[in-house]
Amino acid sequence: MRRWWRWLVWAGGWVALTYTFFLAFVTIVSLTDPALVRTYQPQPDTLAVTGYYSGSVYKDYALMKNGFPAESVSNGSVVVVKTHEWGPEMRKAFSRAVLVMRDPYLAIQAEFNRQSGGHIGHAQPDKYTRDGGRYWEKFVTNKALSWMNTTLDWLKFEGPLHLVFYEDLLDNLPEEMRRILEFLELEVSDSNFECMIRHQDGIYKRRKRPLNFDPFTPKLRTFVDRCKRLVDQAVREVLAGGDIKLVQNNLRYSNDSNGNQKSVTR
Repeated sequence: MRRWWRWLVWAGGWVALTYTFFLAFVTIVSLTDPALVRTYQPQPDTLAVTGYYSGSVYKDYALMKNGFPAESVSNGSVVVVKTHEWGPEMRKAFSRAVLVMRDPYLAIQAEFNRQSGGHIGHAQPDKYTRDGGRYWEKFVTNKALSWMNTTLDWLKFEGPLHLVFYEDLLDNLPEEMRRILEFLELEVSDSNFECMIRHQDGIYKRRKRPLNFDPFTPKLRTFVDRCKRLVDQAVREVLAGGDIKLVQNNLRYSNDSNGNQKSVTR
């Protein structure tokens, strides 16, 4: 009888010990295997200052994953829609527009960095001398024309238009954001506004990395300056309450063989 009880106690002990080791094993695996761990990840402040998502006509999966879930949404469910496109068909899709303008030299170099190194990367110095500098020269020429044509086209927007200079955003973000919110007829709480100011950089701010040479040759500067003067003249006309057509009448648009728009003076 005693042997039977001893065997029962011994067997029960082994069962308990085995169960304990099993629980310990499961716990250790669940703490170390990423596939089983459900980690808390704080969500980025995608609602920013307004409490509404901002959309885009593009579909950048990196942006969708990192703070811009409404990327590719371009309907009335978002408060604003980002686009770099232009033309009458694009303009008529919107009831009002916020036109953000940046210095062409900085805009061109920023786009060159983005295409070469991603959202926060930089182009390597030797990229500027590719094909004896012809690659960079063609890039600057095309982007300067695109910068000019895009701006001149959106200045013809027939609905309410709000002009924003990128450099002013950098110098005085609170004041510029208040003007944009007023233009969009949006009311925001002080806490949301302060939250936006605290998180203004985000993860896509490219750090400055000055080049030890000037990539813009005198020939390129002459061309970019010419595009810049035409846009500056048009902007002054619009700000003064004039008609941009007075400026654009001095321009002649023609399509090249690839269907790209070029702009030249008469």
